[in-house]
Amino acid sequence: MTWHILGAGSLGGLWAARLARAGLPVRLILRDRARLASYRRLGGLTLVEPGQTSLYPIAAQTPEEAEPIRRLLVACKAYDAEEAVARVAARLVPGAELILLQNGLGSQDAVAARLPRARCILASSTEGAYRDQQFRVVFAGQGFTWLGDPREPGAPTWLAELVAAGIPQQWTADILARLWRKLALNCAINPLTVLHACRNGELAGHAEEVAGICAELVELLRACGQASAAQGLHEEVMGVIQATAANYSSMYQDVAHGRRTEIAYLLGHALAQAGRHDLQLPRLEALHQRLVAHLVRLGLPTG
Repeated sequence: MTWHILGAGSLGGLWAARLARAGLPVRLILRDRARLASYRRLGGLTLVEPGQTSLYPIAAQTPEEAEPIRRLLVACKAYDAEEAVARVAARLVPGAELILLQNGLGSQDAVAARLPRARCILASSTEGAYRDQQFRVVFAGQGFTWLGDPREPGAPTWLAELVAAGIPQQWTADILARLWRKLALNCAINPLTVLHACRNGELAGHAEEVAGICAELVELLRACGQASAAQGLHEEVMGVIQATAANYSSMYQDVAHGRRTEIAYLLGHALAQAGRHDLQLPRLEALHQRLVAHLVRLGLPTG
């Protein structure tokens, strides 16, 4: 079965290249004809890995193509996911499977609500990749992807294709705990790297601030019924800060390049859930307000 991939950014490109290299049928779905023309001029998708750079002439199309879609990897940003999926909704066959590879929480529910006849599989990835040029992805660090479906726990048979493609992954019955844990990690690290204009490792110099934020995130996770995601959060945050000391967070990179951030699906979602549980989280509120003010000063979207 063909892998249609919506969103040819860093992770979408990384998955596409590895699936194509394994001999699996792949189709990139690009935003419009202009972007499709640019892709074709370059001759395909380039993947840069340690010791090698390879060009993959993967077939590409626009959302308006008529070809039916049975399996769709949605790899665009959280704020683009619902609209992007809506553009190909008419092409989805009944029972189509969507793999939602978005940061944070909130966009997954929006997509699922729009497509009640499709199966939405949630994914949480720690793989490192970035684009250094258009349609050129640099594989920056081996990670892991967790997959699961809260509504239908049975694992799909195509996981074997991911194994063949060298994509490390595991099916889990508790994918929401994984997504909440990653959201908490991102909330504890990413906004501070933006506000302090620093690499991840420099947050070790703001240990008290990090600890206070982690304490409130633990409160939130427990209130939302995610006690397992709360366990050892502060220790893991400090471990990530140390392990990725030389890296710039994804939110830092978005701001540095003048791009919209996923603040609404990280801190925004966390605070919305806190409101639902009548939970007062003053440190997270203040962090959100500081980040919003910073984005306003830079002329960037705040939602």
